[in-house]
Amino acid sequence: MTYKRKTWAEKMKPGMKPHVEKVDKDFADIPAGASMLIATPEIVDAYIRHIPKGSHTSLQQMRKDLAIEYNAEYTCPVTSGIFLRIVAEHAYEEYQKGKSLSNITPFWRILDRKSPSFKKLTFGTAFVEEQWEKEKIV
Repeated sequence: MTYKRKTWAEKMKPGMKPHVEKVDKDFADIPAGASMLIATPEIVDAYIRHIPKGSHTSLQQMRKDLAIEYNAEYTCPVTSGIFLRIVAEHAYEEYQKGKSLSNITPFWRILDRKSPSFKKLTFGTAFVEEQWEKEKIV
């Protein structure tokens, strides 16, 4: 049996619903008993699309903003990082297929060199660094 790897577009999981849950025990920076948002790749994508050109926002800031928007105390750090990577890979895939930079999600506006997602990008880091330079983000 051959396993077919999902595309980044498939991993975007259109239609996936966000949910808020109570954390049973301390988890990362979230204390037991707190409410935690599990966002979706589409929510992360929409958030990033609202970061103005030439601006940079941290993953931590996105987590805070989304928690407020969805009436939670925190946003899950693990799924946020995973969804950020999915959004970045999907956007780059779209760029490779011919979409213009202005029509893909500007994921470089939320990545930083210390981010685990930055180091894992399948297409390397040169593209991101080039966009930082163009937008004078670095």
